[in-house]
Amino acid sequence: MFSPTQIELIKQGAEVWNDWRIENPHIKIDISYAELRELDLENVDLCNARLKGTNLQGTNLNDAHLVSAHLCDADLSGADLSYANLDTANLKRANLSNANLCEANLCKAKLCGASLDEASFARTDLTGADLREASLMEAIFDNTNLTDANLSKAKLSKTHFFLTNFNSANLSSADLHKANLIYADFNKTILSEANLSDADLSNAILKETNLRGANLTRADLSNADISNANLSGADLTFARLVGINIEDSNLDGCRIHGISAWDIRLNENTIQSNLVITPNESSTITVDHLEMAQFIYLLLNNEKIRDVINAITSKVVLILGRFTPQRKAVLDALRNHLRKQDYLPILFDFEKPSSRNLTETISTLAHMARFLIADITDAKSIPQELQRIVPALPSLPVQPIIDNSQYEYGMFKDFFDYPWVLMPYKYDNIEDLLSSLEAKVITPARTKALEIEERRATIEREI
Repeated sequence: MFSPTQIELIKQGAEVWNDWRIENPHIKIDISYAELRELDLENVDLCNARLKGTNLQGTNLNDAHLVSAHLCDADLSGADLSYANLDTANLKRANLSNANLCEANLCKAKLCGASLDEASFARTDLTGADLREASLMEAIFDNTNLTDANLSKAKLSKTHFFLTNFNSANLSSADLHKANLIYADFNKTILSEANLSDADLSNAILKETNLRGANLTRADLSNADISNANLSGADLTFARLVGINIEDSNLDGCRIHGISAWDIRLNENTIQSNLVITPNESSTITVDHLEMAQFIYLLLNNEKIRDVINAITSKVVLILGRFTPQRKAVLDALRNHLRKQDYLPILFDFEKPSSRNLTETISTLAHMARFLIADITDAKSIPQELQRIVPALPSLPVQPIIDNSQYEYGMFKDFFDYPWVLMPYKYDNIEDLLSSLEAKVITPARTKALEIEERRATIEREI
């Protein structure tokens, strides 16, 4: 039961109150539901006091001693609690909106369901604090320690966090919509199912963090360290992922439509399976590589991009040959002439045996080419490349050319089983080749390409 005598004593100020407490150390303090707003109670001793439902609105509690105080349902809105010691205090459902809690000790404080909107927590110690379902919208956390704090289902929309330590904190299902979390330390934090949409997490530390199912739509994660984290099922739609570190992380099943992904650090242990590249309302399309996702989506949905690629592939001519001095002169002349014909020649050197990576690169470029010209004169590595390309690309006409003084290598005739390989054109010298290039090389290859396109179009119409 609250004590009217104690209420009258404390209204006389902190000095009178503290003297009385020293003289009466064994009396239990109960000033519940008292009207104590806008008083000057700096350095007041309210340790273990019962202050349930007390109105402390706008009160100066700077450097107050509130260890283990019971402030459940109290109104502390606008109060100055800077430097106050609230270690293990019970502030359940208390109203602390707009309160100044700078450098306060709220270690293990019970703030479940408390209203802390627009409160200031600069350099505040909230280690192990219970902030479940608390409302912290537009609050300011600057150099705050939230290690092991429980913010599950807390409302943190538009909250400002600067250099805040969330190490091992529980923020599952917390609302951090539009929160400022620049440089925040979330190491080993639980953020599963949290709402981080539109949040600024640039340069944040999210190592070993549980972000499973979190909403990160439009979030800025630039330069964040999210290594060894669990992002499975997270929604990263339109998120900014420039320069992030996701080595050893799990992105299985993430929604990544519209992401901005550049200079990403990942490794062979980064799980990138089942990434959804389509919007929520569209049929689901998944890919298994983050950086390729943007390109693939553009190909599928951007007509202009497809037109650009079609325009490029209608002009690209892949030229294979050797770069010995004599052969290089032929290839250079061929390339220059094709440029004048408005083609985009890509020339490869086979003076040295091609590596596996080079072979794969040539194969990739072959997929983009309108047709291929292969100078099989003095062939060395070209047979290997043609063996890889010809059987795999029935839509790519191959026009061989060869110096008239030589014969095709032994196995070359096997390629005549493929209708898209044309008969070799034999030339006497560079001048002869260039003078007949249009009629004997380009036109047959272009005609074959059109023939293949028409045949495929006919098949598609019949299907």
